[in-house]
Amino acid sequence: MKPSIPKGTRDFSSTEVANRTYIINTMKNAFETYGFQPIETPSFENSSTLMGKYGEEGDRLIFKILNSGDYLKKAASNLLQQKDSLKLTSQISEKALRYDLTVPFARYVVQHQNEITFPFKRYQIQPVWRADRPQKGRFREFFQCDADVVGSKSLLQEVDFIQLYDTIFTSLKLTGTTIKINNRKILSGIAEVIGAQDKLIDFTVALDKLDKIGATGVQKEMLEKGISPEAIDKVTPLFK
Repeated sequence: MKPSIPKGTRDFSSTEVANRTYIINTMKNAFETYGFQPIETPSFENSSTLMGKYGEEGDRLIFKILNSGDYLKKAASNLLQQKDSLKLTSQISEKALRYDLTVPFARYVVQHQNEITFPFKRYQIQPVWRADRPQKGRFREFFQCDADVVGSKSLLQEVDFIQLYDTIFTSLKLTGTTIKINNRKILSGIAEVIGAQDKLIDFTVALDKLDKIGATGVQKEMLEKGISPEAIDKVTPLFK
């Protein structure tokens, strides 16, 4: 049988690794110039840390890790007979591969808050995993690069970020790039105005797909998630 790798993963040649290392080092230099410090978190976290943070769709894409040893030993026999995978998962899997770098960073800040000097500026470049359907440009294992500031309410941090992105794009000689700014407070405000504040995650997850599935697709998904037709009518002008 010919050796192969799991779908959604890749091998990298020495040339590709060298190119990627150059890009990462360029980014690291810019991060540290702007006062960001590196941290690393484990490739897997406790399931309780990750689950429930990404909405129902995101939770389904988290790779669960089976407990060591006889992982069925603690599983309830009635759940095994019923083949209730949702309830069974929590009994046979207590850990999961990280889905992104943001939630592990939030856990890091809470866990180490007495050791951190705020405002805390951190950057992190590590692989993440998603049990997604592999397709062009979408993989199950890929690198994410995050830079965040916690412990500051100053909007000057946003100016810093814009300058940071511009510095990196210029250093990498990326021409024709556009910097787009997103703000969770604006999205929260929109959800509140249309009366969907209790569906904020479902609202933002659907809205994020506008470029991929179009306005009709977004409206359909919002309806399926229980967002009222009246609320969707109010937000429809923003799709344009």
